[in-house]
Amino acid sequence: MPARLRLMSEPAPGPEPFLLAAAAPKPAPSTDALGCSASKLVINQHFEGGGLTFYRKRTDNERFGTVETPASDRGFLVGVAMQGGHRRRILQGQHATAHDFDIGSVYIRDFNDDYRADLTGGFDFVLIELPRAFIERVNDEKGGSRVSSLLPRTGKGDPVLANLSQVLTTVLAQPAPANSLFVEHLSLTIGAHLLAHYGAGATTGWEPAGGTRVLSRKLEARAKDMLLSTLREDLSMTDIAEACNLSRSYFIKAFRQTVGTTPHRWLLEQRVQKAQELLRVPGQSITDIALLCGFADQAHLTRVFTSVVAVSPGAWRKVHA
Repeated sequence: MPARLRLMSEPAPGPEPFLLAAAAPKPAPSTDALGCSASKLVINQHFEGGGLTFYRKRTDNERFGTVETPASDRGFLVGVAMQGGHRRRILQGQHATAHDFDIGSVYIRDFNDDYRADLTGGFDFVLIELPRAFIERVNDEKGGSRVSSLLPRTGKGDPVLANLSQVLTTVLAQPAPANSLFVEHLSLTIGAHLLAHYGAGATTGWEPAGGTRVLSRKLEARAKDMLLSTLREDLSMTDIAEACNLSRSYFIKAFRQTVGTTPHRWLLEQRVQKAQELLRVPGQSITDIALLCGFADQAHLTRVFTSVVAVSPGAWRKVHA
């Protein structure tokens, strides 16, 4: 039987048609920005404010595994242990060192260095990431000698950072309502403490160029009114500086030259004065007074009040109420 002739209208034989496969979704990263396996964390919180990045990371996993981050220019990382019983073995080339953490233990590391550590025992850390630009900002705030870096620490206790970290847990748990200026003040308090106790690479202090920088009476009054209004409005130091038509850095230096203290310290003193007025009123609890005056809680008020007045709110009330 003769072979069948293929008509010109018939399609030429060829491979079966096929559909292009859709691009496969990229797998989610197995570790977060600090090298932690996010799936092993029972608390994994993150908040940015005041020029810093804050984290809280907690796990009940007794054998968490390895944390690893490559060298970068992110600045420094400070960790504060909120519970004890944690151990980490830090690997540096062919060498390793083991460190135990109690409540309030601190570690500081430079992101410029590769970091690798094996973690055992559950942990709960508040972590603070400090860019180098933030260190320069704190240098401007505090005046005096400047520092360029933080010394490394692992497993040493620091009760001041431990107390500040307790305040941070509230901010991390409820970041949305957090007052911008309050977070900025908290950040500067943390920065000033870190530079004072762990700062390295001291250089010369700030000297105002082109003569003394001062605010006019009008700008001083405007700045003070805006600072006091931060109990009611969500303002930052940058907002106040811009309202005075000044850069943030120039405003802070000029305010310090004009008033004799930084905007941060001046506002804390005003809040303490308001707390003193309320402490004279019978029936007001110290917890309520702390919130009314813009403090995170009673412990925060007590710490600031004692630093300004040299006695606790309760002791002051017994004498003056």
